[in-house]
Amino acid sequence: MSDGKMVKMPMPRMDSVTVAVRVRPFSQREKNSGSKCVISMHSRTTTTIQDPKNPEHRKTFTFDLAYWSHDGFQKDKDGVFISTDPSSKFASQKDVFHDLGRGILDSAWQGYNATLLAYGQTGSGKSYSMVGLGANKGIIPNVCEELFQAIEERERNQEYQVTFSMLEIYNEQIRDLLSRTKQPGGLKVREDQHLGFYVDGLKSVPCENYAQIERLMEQGTKIRTTASTNMNASSSRSHMVITIQFRQVFLDRDLTKQSTINLVDLAGSERQKSSGSEGDRLREGSQVNLSLTNLGNVISALADAATGKKVLHIPYRDSVLTKLLQPALGGNSRTTLIAAISPADICYEETLSTLRYAERAKKIRNRAVVNTSTLMRESKAENDRQWIMKTLPHLLNVNEDPQLTGVLKYFIQAGTHPSRPTLDLLRLLAFISDKHASFTNLDGKVTVTPHSKCKVVVNGVPIVTKTKLQHLDRIILGSNSAYLYIGFPPERGSEDLTRFDYDFFQLERAAAEGVSVDKLGAASHGDGKADPGMLAVFQDYVRLMPLVAEANQMGEELKKGLRMELKVKNLAASDSRGHELQKEVMVKVTNQRTREVWIWSKAKFINRKFLMEELYQRFLDGEDSHVAQEDDPFWDPVEVVHLGSAHIWLQSLAYSIKLEEQVEFMNCEGEEEAVVHVCVTPCSPAGRACGEEDVVIDPSELLGKRMDFQVGLVRCLGVKWLKEDAERGIQMGYRMYDLSSTFYTKPVWKMVNPQIEETVQFTALNASQEFLNYLQTNALIVDLWGLQEGCAQLDCSQSDLMVTSEGHVMVDTKKMSTLMDPGQTPSNQISELYMKLLKLEQETELLRDTNRALREENVFLKQSLEKVGSTQQAHKPSNTLKLTWTAAHPPAAREMNQMYTRPASSDREFAKALKLFYHSMNQARGQLLRLRQEKPPEEDEMLRPFVQQQAQRLKDLGDALESSLRRLKNDVAVIVKKKRASLPHAE
Repeated sequence: MSDGKMVKMPMPRMDSVTVAVRVRPFSQREKNSGSKCVISMHSRTTTTIQDPKNPEHRKTFTFDLAYWSHDGFQKDKDGVFISTDPSSKFASQKDVFHDLGRGILDSAWQGYNATLLAYGQTGSGKSYSMVGLGANKGIIPNVCEELFQAIEERERNQEYQVTFSMLEIYNEQIRDLLSRTKQPGGLKVREDQHLGFYVDGLKSVPCENYAQIERLMEQGTKIRTTASTNMNASSSRSHMVITIQFRQVFLDRDLTKQSTINLVDLAGSERQKSSGSEGDRLREGSQVNLSLTNLGNVISALADAATGKKVLHIPYRDSVLTKLLQPALGGNSRTTLIAAISPADICYEETLSTLRYAERAKKIRNRAVVNTSTLMRESKAENDRQWIMKTLPHLLNVNEDPQLTGVLKYFIQAGTHPSRPTLDLLRLLAFISDKHASFTNLDGKVTVTPHSKCKVVVNGVPIVTKTKLQHLDRIILGSNSAYLYIGFPPERGSEDLTRFDYDFFQLERAAAEGVSVDKLGAASHGDGKADPGMLAVFQDYVRLMPLVAEANQMGEELKKGLRMELKVKNLAASDSRGHELQKEVMVKVTNQRTREVWIWSKAKFINRKFLMEELYQRFLDGEDSHVAQEDDPFWDPVEVVHLGSAHIWLQSLAYSIKLEEQVEFMNCEGEEEAVVHVCVTPCSPAGRACGEEDVVIDPSELLGKRMDFQVGLVRCLGVKWLKEDAERGIQMGYRMYDLSSTFYTKPVWKMVNPQIEETVQFTALNASQEFLNYLQTNALIVDLWGLQEGCAQLDCSQSDLMVTSEGHVMVDTKKMSTLMDPGQTPSNQISELYMKLLKLEQETELLRDTNRALREENVFLKQSLEKVGSTQQAHKPSNTLKLTWTAAHPPAAREMNQMYTRPASSDREFAKALKLFYHSMNQARGQLLRLRQEKPPEEDEMLRPFVQQQAQRLKDLGDALESSLRRLKNDVAVIVKKKRASLPHAE
């Protein structure tokens, strides 16, 4: 040795596997079945089982320990099961831990590796013994808790390090139960010449107290794969392995002891018919049973070897489980197996199999050694490492999990040849090419050079050529492998490296790509803080960015020809009253060859990505990655795609004024997708458009009256969807007021400026105040849908609508629905009710006309009599009297006619002025919406021109509003002046 000291290597100690058996109480299922107990324990070491079909046939097994937990117990005030009296042979959780758990701890303190295996059929009580339930803690939590209690009581000149890992083996795949992400295909078991078999990439968390381990166990237990069976609805169908690495450092002796504690809760083996596991559970059960069979083969081979039989091969490599348990079975470990059994006669076969399994395990002999090393050797290695970190530039990994950040360090040493890279990063993580980038340390400068088309991002910006690195530069290789560059010693200061966390990298990357809270349209509440809902969308967006990049990379390598991009649904959309809609992140998927498009929700994309990763892993493993189209996670059947929405404000309809304009369809990003030419026309029941004489000054004049109006979609102009691919089509759809059905236009294909020419007439038989309010405050939202070849078109049929006798669609029918007779069919109710309302409306209009005519004739007669100074007695107004008087006084009659035509002319002029005013208001409203939807640019140099442009637009809008209002005032003043001028003449 370099220090002149000799290190004495510990001699292996031959130990047999310690085996204990524990029998549980009857389960509720066994009680309901009227089961009888076939297990007896007459000492602390013997277990006897009786054949229920042949009671005289008994078999007795002898083990190191036998625990009777079937009966003789009660609950104390804390809910812990204890013996009913001192004479009871009941074995509690405390008793089991005292014998087995403390033995594991003693071995660990001495420096031995220790393993505890729990074996038995599903529902036999394995997990109860290992983990516990409620106040009755099992071996695992008690071992962890007492370990830290003992550490606190040890001497000061000793240091202790404890790390915790937790994994699950399910269907021959390994899952890290402390990781939030599931590795496709599971973690891999590797083999090292010195370490033996180990799990590559398994997370091992340093712990300073039991509370930390307790939280980690809770986290792992929640996501552990379970499959409910009738045998036990909460039993696990997977193997669980908890590993505790325990390291003791004796500072005064330059000595360390290292112990690995494995606590293994094996999956249960059960007969499929008795557990209700038939069907789709069959494959799962066979895989679990296969691993247990392989474990049994290993145990049998080791037992034969221990008894002197010649064994050529121990089949450790036949399963993932036996690979990881190799040290515990015949290797460097002190091993204990607890066999959990049921007492019931209905489980006789499974229980007998378990006892035989345990009996074979008892014969295995391990060769355990104390694991020690000199502190000087370890300190030298660590010192060498620290010396390198202080002198050489290097990369620190940055992980989404803070505990894994900084674990990997890549030192960039000086090169001897300028043209040869000194560090080739080999496929560190998925989606990094074998030779992804080269880092060169030459003449006091470090540069990074991407290889071929490999993706390298520095400080959020993609690079394609050699780039010089500065201290604390952020580097992303591939889609999501993040590193912090630590420069030469002179460049370093006292920086806080913790601020460069995973979120920092992703936010920087998002900002470089033009994605920010402001860009996504987060509105302030006036207190300077962004909208919390928009912040959540932004966080989702940033979180999905690397996932979408990974999915695109997988698709590229698998030659799927897809491009996935993040979008925000309803980013620039609003409801019918102009209020913003809830926003959410979605993924737009485009087949670059066929131009097919899909829109995936966030949840659907994440689910698909898991499936993509499984397929990609097969590709990496050299397996056949071809799948049928219906099973391909990169494919979906073509579907209708929402392209955008247009708002047609209905205020003019409340004044019986026609609206005709061109309105923009705005897509999810607030950009113009197309323009629609639309007409909203008040009309008569026969469909004749209303004229200026039908304009009302106050919408309340329409209250209780029949209202007919037509919505016409004339033409769609400049559709981007059709410009991108001429083989596509479109449909439009809208929903009117209280109708549940959506009105869709007929599909139009292969035309950039398609003619629609579809009109629907709506009728409100008795216009309610709610409907009039709706017209004054709401917009009709027209949605534009994109059609793709082979997709299902939107249904244009409207079979469930209420219609008038003329065939017009009825709206504002809430009152009608309350009047319907439940005993009648809908069609009869509608027809009968419609006739009643129509008759009532006709009678009302007749009365109004009669009353109006009488009033006019009364005024006409009175003024005529005053004009001529007649002393004749007044007669009942009649048409005969009117004609006679007119013939006798022609000049006066002409004057009277002029007097009565002037108010009608004034009304027409006023209606015309009002129509112009509302038309200008609709134009102003559209300008205001466009102003709201425009977002400021990210570049500072573009911000000033943008502000100036917006200010000018606001000024123009204000001028337009003032001009419209001024024009209306002038028109009204002229009308009033003319009317007043006619009064003296009339007198």
